[in-house]
Amino acid sequence: MTISGQTIVPHLWYDQEAKEAAELYTSIFPDSRITHVATLRDTPSGDSEIVSFEIWGQKFQAISAGPHFKLNPSISFTVYFDPSRVQDSEEKLITAWNRLSEGGMALMPLDKYPFSERYGWIQDRYGLSWQLTLAGPDRGDRPAVVTSLLFVGDQCGRAEEAMQFYKSVFRNSKQGMIARYPAGMEPDREGTVMFSEFMLEQQWFTAMDSAHEHRFQFNEAVSLMVYCDSQEEIDAYWEKLSAVPEAEQCGWLKDRFGVSWQIVPREMNEMMSKGTPEQLERVTQAFLQMKKFNLAELRQAYKGI
Repeated sequence: MTISGQTIVPHLWYDQEAKEAAELYTSIFPDSRITHVATLRDTPSGDSEIVSFEIWGQKFQAISAGPHFKLNPSISFTVYFDPSRVQDSEEKLITAWNRLSEGGMALMPLDKYPFSERYGWIQDRYGLSWQLTLAGPDRGDRPAVVTSLLFVGDQCGRAEEAMQFYKSVFRNSKQGMIARYPAGMEPDREGTVMFSEFMLEQQWFTAMDSAHEHRFQFNEAVSLMVYCDSQEEIDAYWEKLSAVPEAEQCGWLKDRFGVSWQIVPREMNEMMSKGTPEQLERVTQAFLQMKKFNLAELRQAYKGI
């Protein structure tokens, strides 16, 4: 187990708007709050603000670290408004849509679709994408917020392969439903994944293929942080996931599908939240020199050894 039971935490990269964006999101959705704000001094991006927050119980982390990566819809967040759990779900969905639409852009208009009585896909003013949907009666134990992967371009048609791979990497994993494209839905190829669900470390994700023209692909703007309890765990995830040696830096790696991950010791999160400014400075300078994190060296830096 790791931080409050969540092993994989989405990480969002902003130019300078991380705290502003987190304040917006936590004001829109129920059971949402900012939990911690810290500043890393003298990084390659200058002083970088890190914001930890929760949206409807789902933990996120965001960083303001310069205009190096641009958010896009390849990884979005599906928010399920469940009438069986939340009173006035449709009204709350519409309110959230209107708030996220301010300065944003609709990718699929809020409307009735064959798969949902009310659904829309919106890219907010900061570039982060949300799929808001009125949940059906058969969701079971699914959470309100789910990370959603869209396989496009050269990666289109690999959603199923990616799911199988991720399930082999992470414990406590299983396959949920898979809906495939039928014939006659060109350019999408028959048999590829129209929509699917899978679980990693007790967390649900969705994946889709899309053969339509999209001018984006997976990048570092949304990465997935994996909290680890030991160096052995860090080493194992790193070995299995890393597929692009030149992308390895400061605990970051990129997998064979282009998705970015951060393999992070759980202790480091505690260091960042509890450390003095001097301890944060030492830990920051130590990890900036690393590709894969060395937990023993981070502990030494924290203690000033």
